[in-house]
Amino acid sequence: MKHTYENALNLVGRLLIVALFLPAGLSKITGFEGTVGYFTSLGMSAPTLGVIVAIIAEVLGGIALLVGFQTRIVSVLLAVFTLAASITGHAFWAAPADAAFIAQLLFFKNIAVMGGLLVLASSGAGKFSIDGLKAKQD
Repeated sequence: MKHTYENALNLVGRLLIVALFLPAGLSKITGFEGTVGYFTSLGMSAPTLGVIVAIIAEVLGGIALLVGFQTRIVSVLLAVFTLAASITGHAFWAAPADAAFIAQLLFFKNIAVMGGLLVLASSGAGKFSIDGLKAKQD
């Protein structure tokens, strides 16, 4: 019973994390030029490449977490990506006073997401996942 409870919570947690990454990546695809413009405004030296990397991380990483594939590795990679995105996109310490509060909120929201990703990296995807199915076969 305990393991079913843990596995169900793990699945729900993965779905909630995916709810952040997958829609963000898909919106970058549909609004590619606008996202490149935003990345340019952040002072990125290669904004188009940055958008492509973000799309790959958010869409492929989101799908991998959704199905629980290579969850430990994907979680660490998404945590590193989220740290880089937080420093680049939510630099509240450099934001104008009228925008600093929102940037700080978004920055620390991302720090919390990183915490969830690292917990997921330590626990794995659980039984309700491709990783869980592979472990059962071994």
